[in-house]
Amino acid sequence: MNTDFMKGVVVPIITVIDREERIDEERMRRQVEFVIEGKMHGILAFGSNGEFYQIEEDEMERGLRIMVDQAAGRVPVYFGIGAINTRKGVRLAKMAAANGAACISVLQPMFLKPTDEELYLHFKTIAEAVPDLPVLLYNNPGRTGYGISAGMVCRLAHTVPNIVGMKDTSGDITLTEECVRLNRDVDFKVFGGKDTLLYASLCVGAVGGVCTAGNFMPELIGDVYEKYVSGDREGALEAQFKLNPVRLAMDGASFPVAAKDMANLRGQDVGDPYLPSLPTPEGHALDAIRSSMEAAGLL
Repeated sequence: MNTDFMKGVVVPIITVIDREERIDEERMRRQVEFVIEGKMHGILAFGSNGEFYQIEEDEMERGLRIMVDQAAGRVPVYFGIGAINTRKGVRLAKMAAANGAACISVLQPMFLKPTDEELYLHFKTIAEAVPDLPVLLYNNPGRTGYGISAGMVCRLAHTVPNIVGMKDTSGDITLTEECVRLNRDVDFKVFGGKDTLLYASLCVGAVGGVCTAGNFMPELIGDVYEKYVSGDREGALEAQFKLNPVRLAMDGASFPVAAKDMANLRGQDVGDPYLPSLPTPEGHALDAIRSSMEAAGLL
């Protein structure tokens, strides 16, 4: 299975919607163009900042078709699956494969507290439903309430042929490093999942990052990666230091609205989040976001 495309900065793209909370095709295409013109290396449809938990399956399918069509092979389009139910995960995986996704990313089920065997079977069943499609595990303990252990990652990587990588959003660099170390023999591709830790993730063997920052400051997040792979480690670290205050300013807003706030501040016209979330109102949080962007030269 060819996984050479799995590297660089992959953007969990904002889902742009209209007032009826339908995907706005024209503005969605513009956001895809913004990311590609920003020299990002891939697009993740319906990741956490793409508000996947808000979107019905038929709308996901329509949105994926729009993104794949607009990308037109210039960058791979990954598809995010955050289903609690395994059968739904299988259905979404098959839909993604049928509509041109280059890879799927599968989050551990939210709300549940599965045993190791239950979690293993969840990932295995979804992956085996699309045996010709590469699969990334997506470890996000901050949103699901529990993590995927390095041992579980190793077991899946060595027993399910098309589970070929992971996105680690734990923020635990030791875990990221262990997932690289334990799976070198099967060419397992690890992506960092924290924008603020892209440099650190690359240092321990990650092939790139899945980074929200690519939605509104691709020039900054891209600079970290490009300088690192060119051998300019000092420059890459300085680029990381320039990015971090902007990314950390997002924490003052409610999740996941800050990405759309920042994109709108840059004039991208990506609209509002799905209800019940609201754009960040004027006040301390938005002032901090605006100030950090100004300091970084983004406004």
